Formats: sequence, structure tokens, C-alpha cells
Amino acid sequence: MEKEEPAVKSLNLIRGRLCNPSFVFRSLSGSPDGNYSKLKFIISSSVSEGCNNTILLLGPRGSGKAAVFDLVVGDLLQEFPDSVSVIRLNGLLHSDDNCAFKEIARQLCTEHHLLFSKMASFDENLQFMIAMLRECGLAHKTIIFVLDEFDMFAQGKQRLLYSLLDAMQSVTSQAVVVGISSRLDADQLLEKRVRSRFSNRKLLFLPPSKEELDSLLKITADARFKDILETFFNANSTVNSLLKLLFSAVSSMDLNSGLLSLENFKSALSIMQRQTKLEAVRDCSVLELYILVCMKRLEAKEQSSYNFNSVMKEYKAIHDSFQTSDYYARTVCLRAFEHLLQRELICYADNRGQAQTVEYRPANLLISAFELHHGMRSHKCCPAILLKLLDHL
Repeated sequence: MEKEEPAVKSLNLIRGRLCNPSFVFRSLSGSPDGNYSKLKFIISSSVSEGCNNTILLLGPRGSGKAAVFDLVVGDLLQEFPDSVSVIRLNGLLHSDDNCAFKEIARQLCTEHHLLFSKMASFDENLQFMIAMLRECGLAHKTIIFVLDEFDMFAQGKQRLLYSLLDAMQSVTSQAVVVGISSRLDADQLLEKRVRSRFSNRKLLFLPPSKEELDSLLKITADARFKDILETFFNANSTVNSLLKLLFSAVSSMDLNSGLLSLENFKSALSIMQRQTKLEAVRDCSVLELYILVCMKRLEAKEQSSYNFNSVMKEYKAIHDSFQTSDYYARTVCLRAFEHLLQRELICYADNRGQAQTVEYRPANLLISAFELHHGMRSHKCCPAILLKLLDHL
């Protein structure tokens, strides 16, 4: 077997570290005011003091919510190897109550070397969970329930959340529920009976500040490099997106020199900008562009909830103000709206209104202002009025 070249070995080491969230976010864990320190204090207090806690980790995808949690749990498992048990659920897989309780029972059985019964009923799995909470509490062992995609569990009757939080009201229980969601309003989705049992603790994972970015990048002295970063962060402001940019730049590095060049970052930026959503905007019809701009204008007016009818009112307002020639019948607009849903440029705000017709269901944009503007500028037939309207938002 040939010996690996030192340059290739170094390159693989760098790329491996960029792909390891724990390595990246460890550098941001030193601040006492950071989310790592706050989350570790909350969970470690539950372990050491034998109390229950609930907390939500909220922020856009790629902001490090799950990575920071995994860092905290990894450290706690080293500090308290026999006093912590972790149960992981994902709303995309376990939002059904029966499925969720079965998965909790399976993981508890695996953790404590018990026989798991696939045939157990919903009530049997619920009672088993309550019994395990009691027994672990008596043994001073904390069970950490991680509910990823937390907003998915907050739909329907929320029986899992209610049963879990209600079981934690027991004096002997010792548990922590950590909800992870990209929806900043996830706590507002909870029913009153669930919200009354859930604390108001929330940790927001916001895009990194300039100081935090400078702690990751020590090479921002070049003005041309700063321009590349500013262009990139206008559309991608999460740590995860930065790691992708760095990975792409490092992968195109000249191994002979072993140095990163400005051209490496220009190439990486070009690759990152060739996104499917930008291409989808370029392929939109003129009417679909109008709908996207109307939705962005509604967001700029701080209208947090809107539907097809709201979009049509905004569309008519634009037509009345500028007397545009691009005015289509409502049925045609509805088909265009549905087409945007299919292309995942927009989506329904939640799944609770499935019984409602398309016109009345709340909707959200799935593209940023930068992506919309960049895509429309490269569109062959985009009306000038739409670019003007976007520029004035």
C-alpha cells in the first residue's frame, strides 16, 4: 500500500475537521455567555440537583443547535458516566404518538438492557416510560429527552408532549426535555395544557457575529477577501454554510504551494451560489415572480401570517398602483401559487390546516431576499417593476 503524501494527508485532516461540527463549535464554547455554557449549566443542574427541566433550542438550520447539544451531552457523559441517559426522537420520524412511545420504550430497553416488546400497546409503553422515570429518579439518574424538529410534535393533539411533561411532575422523576426547532415561534404552537407544564427557557442560535466569525477566520485583512465574505453572508449567514464555503475552497487548493488563494474562494463562492432555489427562480413564469415579490412585500410589512388571498390583495395593489400589463385571472394565479408549492419555493406554515382550502392556508417563503433578488436579476423576462419593488423593500 502506497504511503499517503503529506500534502494529501494534511488536506484530508483539514477537510475532516471542517466536516466535524464538534470540532468547529468547540472553539465557540469558551464564552460564559454562550449557548454552550448556558445549556450545560441547565442540564448539569438537573443531573447534580435531581430536578426536572425543559428548554427549547431555536434558530435557523445550520446554526449549530444540534452540534452544541451533542457537545454538552458528550461532556456530561464524561463527567457523570452513570447518571445520564439520552433518548432521541425526531419529529419527521416520530410525530405519531404511538410511534414515539414505542421508540422511547425501545431506547430505554436498550439503554438498561431490558427486553423490548414490539407488540406492546400505546398505554403499555406509556406506563413503562412513567415507571422508568420513577426508577431512574430513585437511582439519581437523569433521562434527557431530545425532540428534534420539535414543531412537528406540537401538531395534532400533542399527546406525547402532554404525557411526557405530566409524568415529569412526579416528585421522584429526574428528566430534561430539550426541544430543537428551526421555527422561532415553536413554543407558541403548544396547547395551553402543554404550555403550562413547559418552562419559558429558550436559547436562540442566531447567525454568528463579526467577532465570532473573526475568531474562526484569521485572514480577513485582504479587502478583496472581505468582499467575497460579505457577498456570501448576504445569502448564507449560518456557521454551517460558512463551513461548506471553506470546505469547497480547501478542496480546490494547490497542494504544491499548500496555500489558499483568493481564486480558491472565488471558485467556492461561485459553486455555493449555484443553488437549486436560484435556478428555480430563474425558471419561474412572470406571474410566479409577481407572487414571490408580493409575499416578500408582505413580510417586509411585518405581516407574519398570510395566505393566497392576502397575496392576491397585494398583487391587485401593485397592479392598481403601476397599471401593469401582467394581470391574470384568479384561477390562473391559484395554479401558479400551487406550482410554487410544488417547486418548494414556498410552503404551508404548518400542517394543522389541511382541511382548509388552498386560498385560506397560511404560507411562508422558502427563499431569502438575496436569493430572490439574485435569481430575478438573472431571469430572462423579469419585469423591471419587480426589481424596483424589491430594491425599495
